[in-house]
Amino acid sequence: MDPRLRALAEAARGFMPVDEGLALYEAALAAPDGPLLEVGSYCGRSALFIGAAAAERGGVLFAVDHHRGSEENQPGWRWHEPDLVDPHSGLIDTLPHFRRTVFEAGLEDHVVAVVGDSPRLAALWGTSLAFLFIDGGHGAAPAHADYEGWTPHLAPGGILAIHDVFDDPADGGRPPYEIYLRALDSGDFTETGRTGSLRVLGRR
Repeated sequence: MDPRLRALAEAARGFMPVDEGLALYEAALAAPDGPLLEVGSYCGRSALFIGAAAAERGGVLFAVDHHRGSEENQPGWRWHEPDLVDPHSGLIDTLPHFRRTVFEAGLEDHVVAVVGDSPRLAALWGTSLAFLFIDGGHGAAPAHADYEGWTPHLAPGGILAIHDVFDDPADGGRPPYEIYLRALDSGDFTETGRTGSLRVLGRR
């Protein structure tokens, strides 16, 4: 990974550890030909790791997020960041931070922000994907909706990455772990790598 982009990714706002980000970059780089897509962009940290791979591949990352924050980002929750609240609407708005992150990295030609509700977009999506990263809402309903909506678009041989997968319930919420198990139990996926809470699977 380009040292400049790595430094920007390490400094970018977000919750992804650097070792997991680098593993995400390697997984995206190794995906077959075709577009890359992430669900859950927040302020753009993961998009820099995947976007760097997209740039090296001469391809595109579609970054899907409604930019209003997940459940855990809302007021009163552990991961709430008050300075991300738009004073005009009173709602979280991470889109300006995301756009600035991508701009400063020089990746605007390779990272396309898709702003909207993930399940609604998935239902209308028509392009086969080479790589899919799921890191959206971690509640049961949004996590399973992301899995159900987007994995049908992943091409055979494509790569599925899921973030915040914890084997021990004491370490984190269950829905990302549940969709990881769904992928394995489906028989359509084989695990190919794990780094921290990141799981990487290949579609048969």
